[in-house]
Amino acid sequence: MKVKTIYTLGVALLLTGTLIGKSAMAQKINTLTAKEKKEGYKLLFDGKTTTGWKGANMDKFPDNPKGWIVKDGLLTIQGSDGKESAFVGDIVTTEEFSAFDMSFDFRLTPGANSGVKYFVTLAEKTSGSAIGLEYQVLDDDLHPDAKLGRNGNRTMSSLYDLITSTKTKEITHPIGEWNTGRVVAYPDGKVEHYLNGTKVVSYDRHSKEFRDLVAISKYKNWKEFGEAPKGHILIQDHGNTVSYRNFKIKELK
Repeated sequence: MKVKTIYTLGVALLLTGTLIGKSAMAQKINTLTAKEKKEGYKLLFDGKTTTGWKGANMDKFPDNPKGWIVKDGLLTIQGSDGKESAFVGDIVTTEEFSAFDMSFDFRLTPGANSGVKYFVTLAEKTSGSAIGLEYQVLDDDLHPDAKLGRNGNRTMSSLYDLITSTKTKEITHPIGEWNTGRVVAYPDGKVEHYLNGTKVVSYDRHSKEFRDLVAISKYKNWKEFGEAPKGHILIQDHGNTVSYRNFKIKELK
């Protein structure tokens, strides 16, 4: 019995050690694996600084302690009672991209709204959020925007106001936990959205079908919306607290 007890305890300790080891490895956020480096991925956010980002309407990163902060490896926009761009507004990459495979983790607070936009040119000079194709980041249950638009096309991971995400509750992590978004924009104009590894949106941004959707959307007055050859990546300040990490991108040829 004593030998069996010692053996059982040893196995338990070994399994515990293995789990702890895996957990520690999983906690290495904002880093690239050797495989990712070889494939050409790079970090858009290093977990420590705002290098590579600036205000959407600025030449530098917004300096306001009430707005964007970098803490504990997270890039967080702090809430301002739901007032869009109340303190600092959206941020964009200093670099532009034409075809890419981009992924990011996001964590919403209850009732929060944000978004990751791509092919943002900043040419429109809008007073609010800059114009671009948007991967919607939203608390579908508590934020009213989820009930607007058409047929759910403003819900989490949708192409905002255009195409509804086909996500299911089974693949969606609860508010307060991390979800992983991914956008793949191919050189031929085809684009895909993923949520936690599952494809939830697919479209061709140069197709008649896409243009028909734009014509009945909030973007109908913007000429050739979403068809720019290249653009910035943007993270939206919609007045709610939302955190991001593991922002990485690979350019596609």
